[in-house]
Amino acid sequence: MKKIYVLGTGRVGRAIAIDLCREYNVSVADYLDENLDRLSSHPIKKIKSDLREADSIERLIVDADLVIGAVPGFMGFETAKRVISCKKNMVDISFFNEDMFELNDLAIRNNVTAVMDCGVAPGMDNIILGYHNKRMKVNSFECLVGGLPVRREWPYEYKAPFSPIDVIAEYTRPARIMREGSVVTLPALSEAEIIVFPEIGKLEAFNTDGLRSLLHTMKIPNMTERTLRYPGHIDIMKILRETGYFREDEIEVKGKNLRPIDLTAELLFPMWKLEDGEEEFTVMRVTIKGEEKGKSKKYVYDLLDRYDKASQTSSMARTTGYTCTAAARLVLNNTYTKKGISPPEYLGESEECFRFLMEQMKIKNIKYSIESF
Repeated sequence: MKKIYVLGTGRVGRAIAIDLCREYNVSVADYLDENLDRLSSHPIKKIKSDLREADSIERLIVDADLVIGAVPGFMGFETAKRVISCKKNMVDISFFNEDMFELNDLAIRNNVTAVMDCGVAPGMDNIILGYHNKRMKVNSFECLVGGLPVRREWPYEYKAPFSPIDVIAEYTRPARIMREGSVVTLPALSEAEIIVFPEIGKLEAFNTDGLRSLLHTMKIPNMTERTLRYPGHIDIMKILRETGYFREDEIEVKGKNLRPIDLTAELLFPMWKLEDGEEEFTVMRVTIKGEEKGKSKKYVYDLLDRYDKASQTSSMARTTGYTCTAAARLVLNNTYTKKGISPPEYLGESEECFRFLMEQMKIKNIKYSIESF
């Protein structure tokens, strides 16, 4: 039986490990006992380890057939670099800030297949675009995506399915989009608009820096990714940002130095933390426009996924984690073997991989409705 190591067992890493342990020998590593304890009822080897320590990963993954990176974003690049240096194939969902292609030469030298950013967005949206871009001339791509709690609580009407610091980056990092063939950089939270979604109602969309690899791999003149929140959330985040609560430089307060963003994250975490069993949903709309077989064509993929009460798995963990596990199966089964760094759009270019990924979503009851015009 092939061996998989999952590095990081937060909400998404846990869903990944549980899904894969039905078919593979799965080990997980995390430094938090509470995360490891949540896997006690599953046939998974649990290892307490601080993955930031030198050589910890190297010691862990000696016999791995595949490693899955599910650590927080600030740890992601170095974690991926160490895994690739150990000559291990990898699928990663840490969504680190650094350029993934900086690891491409290392991965090629070590004969490694490394699939990065393989979640829901980035992830499935890239896969969908990669598929259509290979089969038509795409002129426009837009992804609207958000994960939100069903219960709206003042003041933020938001809960974070992953690290609050990683969420805050969406409110501070300038958003790179593609307009008329040129990369345009806009402020985070810019160009807000209200969009109505069936079954959900009005949501607020704003620019975020989510295109990532697509800016380098796709020659499409117009591309944008926008995050969705309940109306009013943007104004609150702008107030916090402009007041300085998201600053990353140290300031002195009563003789002590601290980064405002660290204090903000500590204060927000209790308010943004999803409670066990709390219902939430993931909504995504991918719109692709262009020319196919000499005619104008438009594809719209809509996703609305909800918390799974039976397995007690959050929607964001499902939609992110099961995209990752589907890609892991492609690598483990030698269906996808490209060496080097692969963003998700590379998987989507293959008819076989795309059909497999979409079928895996159906098996997990993650339903993408597709319309074409």
